[in-house]
Amino acid sequence: GIYIPGGTAPLFSTVLMLAIPAKIAGCREVVLCTPPNMEGKVAPAILFAARITGVDKVIKVGGIQAVAGFVYGTESVPKVDKVFGPGNQYVTAAKQKAQAEGIAIDMPAGPSELLVIADETANPLFVASDLLSQAEHGVDSQVICISNSLEVLEMINNEIEKQVEQLPRKDIARESLKNARFLFSAHREEIIGFVNEYAPEHLIIAAKEEPFYLENLKNAGSVFLGNYSPESAGDYISGTNHTLPTSGFARSYGSLGLDDFTKKISFQKITAAGIQRLGESIEIMAKAEGLDAHARAATFRLEALKQ
Repeated sequence: GIYIPGGTAPLFSTVLMLAIPAKIAGCREVVLCTPPNMEGKVAPAILFAARITGVDKVIKVGGIQAVAGFVYGTESVPKVDKVFGPGNQYVTAAKQKAQAEGIAIDMPAGPSELLVIADETANPLFVASDLLSQAEHGVDSQVICISNSLEVLEMINNEIEKQVEQLPRKDIARESLKNARFLFSAHREEIIGFVNEYAPEHLIIAAKEEPFYLENLKNAGSVFLGNYSPESAGDYISGTNHTLPTSGFARSYGSLGLDDFTKKISFQKITAAGIQRLGESIEIMAKAEGLDAHARAATFRLEALKQ
């Protein structure tokens, strides 16, 4: 089951990011849930993306209701094996609840985050546009810029004030910017330490000390390097998947990939000669753990081969 947010923007790109790998991985059925607009309709772009990617069913339902349908099944929403897709804090919480009900999820994904490391080599025009590209996602988006230069931070902030007025979604962006943070540190070790602790969904490194930051980076969902790598490239066309962990979960999750749409089964077939080689080790290890039945399962086979 794939969930596509659609409350304030028709995120057809998320259909591509989820349905394409699902089909490549060989999923038998892909069901899509997305909220309808005020007229009760699904955005045409989402429907078209669903059709060309081979989605089997599109259902007009959003929010925690959609996740609940995936988990328990209803007359219109089939129960699924795994739930994919980003959402607001309520959808993310519902997905985590789904795990307790025995349904797998891709990762906690949403609300959106961006952290930018910028020094004097960064272009304030570019950085401001990147921060706003995340701020316009929703009022609950989080954007942070950290720099070793107060002057750079001031230039970026001034550029944001200019650009935000030109945006059709400026009200959303402005509300999101109330939670924005502009941080100063003169020490690169402190900067990368903060990044690893925060574990951002998106990280832009627009700084001359890029090699140092890359060498010491531990936690981030997707990383954009240099002045000419906008975060929006990852949203649409750079080839990486834009379904990413948020809320610090980049410490334990990575970006979505084909592996997330598959599962592994282990097989073993041991011959008579094989159990003769392995049996004694099984007995020793099982007895060391106090599991005599485990040991006897090997012992009986070894004794049978001696007859």
